[in-house]
Amino acid sequence: MSERTESADEAETQATPCVLVFNANDPSGAGGLAADIAAIASVGAHALPVVTGAYTRDTAEIIDHHAFDEEAVSEQARTVLEDVAAKVIKVGFVGSIENISTIAEIAADYADVPLIAYMPDLSWWSEVQIDLYLDAFRDLMLPQTTVLVGNHRTLCRWLLPDWKSAKTPGPRDLARAANAFGVPYTLVTGISLPDQLIDNVLASSQSVLFSGRFERFEAGFSGAGDTLSATLAALLATENDLSDATREALSYLDRCLDAGFQPGMGLLVPDRLFWAQPDADEDPDDNLPAPPDLGFDFPNHDTKH
Repeated sequence: MSERTESADEAETQATPCVLVFNANDPSGAGGLAADIAAIASVGAHALPVVTGAYTRDTAEIIDHHAFDEEAVSEQARTVLEDVAAKVIKVGFVGSIENISTIAEIAADYADVPLIAYMPDLSWWSEVQIDLYLDAFRDLMLPQTTVLVGNHRTLCRWLLPDWKSAKTPGPRDLARAANAFGVPYTLVTGISLPDQLIDNVLASSQSVLFSGRFERFEAGFSGAGDTLSATLAALLATENDLSDATREALSYLDRCLDAGFQPGMGLLVPDRLFWAQPDADEDPDDNLPAPPDLGFDFPNHDTKH
């Protein structure tokens, strides 16, 4: 093998893994593509961001959303995919049934690439729009999805609207409901527990693969779900095991929330670059600390909730 070929092979082996991201622009920087790009870069991968639309919002609330034409979304994604190999696809809020259909077709064409789908709270939208969007996402996107990520309450209302039992649906109930549409794994977040704890559970229809409990933050945040799902996608792109990637993504999110800040008059925003902030006793003129390695062996810390 020639020296040039060896160098090319080495460069390919060492290349930063790429994550194709479909999401809306969020001008507040709390969620959407801003959250995806920062989180993915922070854990050592490279984002390929495809803009599906734009929110009209501030840090307090979402006022409106303007979806891009599906052709524009398709051209963005297919053009970059002809040039760059994506290791994982992450799908956030894409704004329209047409965009859902287009992205599902692209995912089907790249069926060997894992897809992480995040379903946010859509209560800011009209009931008609919510129902149409959720129905299309369920029928078109879930069959292409590897891991579905969502808050416990959001997933219960969507996947189990006719639940009759007095007992609240558990993670495996939701995983079974998602599996009926082809989803192998579901990450259920924000499950309320006693003593101000919340549980986050990765489950399949057969078993629980991982459970991580954290103290509940008293403050309200915007962008936590996009941060978690983007981080999970990036960690999978760096060839982490799914359970390990889930554990590290949740740990990373907890640190982001612990370092959260309030840029406006509304909700707090996760600090996706918390590791780059100097400690209180450090000279601010010192060099910034190095980013965390992919093992996420963060030092122990006392979280403030």
